[in-house]
Amino acid sequence: MRAVQISRFGAPEVLQATERPDPVPAAGELLIAVQASGVNRPDVLQRKGLYPMPPGVSDLPGLEIAGTVAAGAAADLAAAGLKVGDAVCALVAGGGYAERCVAPAGQCLPVPAGLTMVEAASLPETFFTVWQNVFVNATLQGGETLLVQGGSSGIGVTAIQLGKAFGAKVIVTAGSDDKCRACVALGADHAINYRTQDFVAEVKRLTGGKGADVVLDMVGGDYIERELQCMAEDARLALIAVQGGTASRIDAGLLLRKRLAIIGSTLRPRPVPYKTRLARELREKVWPLLEGAGSAGAARVRPVIHQVFPAAAAAAAHALMESSTHVGKIVLSWQ
Repeated sequence: MRAVQISRFGAPEVLQATERPDPVPAAGELLIAVQASGVNRPDVLQRKGLYPMPPGVSDLPGLEIAGTVAAGAAADLAAAGLKVGDAVCALVAGGGYAERCVAPAGQCLPVPAGLTMVEAASLPETFFTVWQNVFVNATLQGGETLLVQGGSSGIGVTAIQLGKAFGAKVIVTAGSDDKCRACVALGADHAINYRTQDFVAEVKRLTGGKGADVVLDMVGGDYIERELQCMAEDARLALIAVQGGTASRIDAGLLLRKRLAIIGSTLRPRPVPYKTRLARELREKVWPLLEGAGSAGAARVRPVIHQVFPAAAAAAAHALMESSTHVGKIVLSWQ
């Protein structure tokens, strides 16, 4: 099979096209004939040597795929409600930058009606992540205010749409006026340009002084101290990345007085049964919102694709990811 490997740790150019033997599905796994692979920031970290794959996982990068079921034990197919030839997208722990990839059967989801394989490949990593952190861990409820740091990222555009679909008010930050406009067009109630505005003051103003009930943070660093200042009483902060650094100052008195919760989480090393439960919840509660997304106005939630690259141009895709000029997802195509 064709694949893209990390030849050594370093800049995007270390991603190289190669050929590898087809993987063989183990018990509980399905073999997927991949047509498209999502590109995510953890792939960039892995390429740099900062995000090692879990034990036993392929060294090839790639955490989400879409394609057709090529093989699998009858019991595993039946348990997942799938058959050979079905169109699926899947969350994987690695190996996604390849024409064949094994995926836990429970982490395979049917491609929503109306979506292309490229669109489907953009779903698993961000939808699993947002669902776990915003709705499971931080328990966002209808009528609450969600603050999303980095609203134009793949995670951000998903959080905007799911937050609105489940009845929340959504405020986002982004790094330019154009990105802010794009976030509002996707449904955000308000967008704050963090380069020209103080997001703490703006969140307080936009909420009448109450603050945000849930914060989805990919920055960490000194953002955490500032986020505590614009959070409502009993609010929850879901921290999913530390692009701004791992060291943070916290006003413990403020944390106590407001009864705030800070929840850290990584998804990749979590066990398959946990991810399978998330997949079931997504299929039941979120996938119906995506049905018909290929038809204008027919779905409440839709994939947002910024650019599609041929798989052999994975280095260019990573360069775009690192530029942070994109709005939405970057996808590799094997077609």
